[in-house]
Formats: sequence, structure tokens, C-alpha cells
Amino acid sequence: MIVSTGMATLAELDETVRTLRDGGCNDIVLLKCTSTYPASPQNSNLRTIPHLRELFGCEVGLSDHTHGIGVGIAAVAFGATVIEKHFTLSRADGGVDSTFSMEPHEMAALVTETERAWQALGVVQYGPTGAEKPSLRFRRSLYIAADIKAGEPLTPENLRVIRPGFGLEPKYYETLLGRRVNRDLAMGTAMAWEYLG
Repeated sequence: MIVSTGMATLAELDETVRTLRDGGCNDIVLLKCTSTYPASPQNSNLRTIPHLRELFGCEVGLSDHTHGIGVGIAAVAFGATVIEKHFTLSRADGGVDSTFSMEPHEMAALVTETERAWQALGVVQYGPTGAEKPSLRFRRSLYIAADIKAGEPLTPENLRVIRPGFGLEPKYYETLLGRRVNRDLAMGTAMAWEYLG
């Protein structure tokens, strides 16, 4: 059952959800709704969406009376799994809800962009993803900039911060200056800890 929550108090929503569950309905979607026509983005209070999910343990969505698709897309970022919008074949035809109803091309855009927003949620992720790993080469790192013999020190002339990013991180530049290498290293070698004597 899809339930619009427009103007309902928390106590009323609790009673509604309990009544539905007591009656055997466990597939419930609560739609955050601002009962103004049209509604403004400022009065949409989308932060209520995850709170509803947490309180009632059910799917949540948005009954959206704002103009455009922005609020609906933002709702997805807050966990909305259903977006309800008023629809018209043409606003020019008039009607009670026509000013904030969506025409077919706008509805198509809403579908496309909310799907993109949903896909973009992903998971909590730090560090490079599999898709990003090839881009690591665009980072800068430490490279041998001139041929150097075993036992020679690293200097600003033979150690540089350049692309690609396969050597030690640039933050180690000052630490490495003056340290001696334990083998001959050719210009273009990505610097590694194992090369230090």
C-alpha cells in the first residue's frame, strides 16, 4: 500500500502503519508529502525521508507537487524509492493541477535522472574503484630524472615529481633527498623504497 503522509502527525502515521500491519499489510510505502499546490522546494523537507524509513522500517518515497524534476531527484539521494508526480498530456489544456503537472517529455526526464541518481548512490567507497585504477597514472609521483649509480645520493637533479603515478608519493620527496640508492637506476625509473641503501 502506498500512503501519502501529507499533513499527518507522527502519531497519526504510527497509528496508520500499525493498523496496516495489524490488518496483514506489510508492503508499505510512505510518501513524504507537502500538501501545498504547488509545493516549494523550501517546504519539501526531504530529510524526513530517511527518518520515516528508520522509524517505520518500510519503503519511503515522495509525493512531489513542486515544479520541475530537481526535488524528485534529490529525494532519491535521501532514499526515496517511489516518486509520485501529477501528470498531464499538456499544461495548456488547463485543469486544477495543470500548473505543477508534468508533461510527457518532463516525466521521461524525471525517470532518466532519478535512475541516474539511484545508480550514483552506490556504497561507501574510499580509494580508487576498479574503474578508477587506470586513472592512477595521471597522478604525480617520484621518478629518477637522470641516470644514477649505486651509492650516489638522490638530489633535485636526479629525483623529480612527475607523471605517471607509479612511483612513491610526492610527499616523500624531502625525505628521500640525500639518501643513497643501492643499485644503478636509469632515468625514468619509478622510485621505490627498495632502491634505497
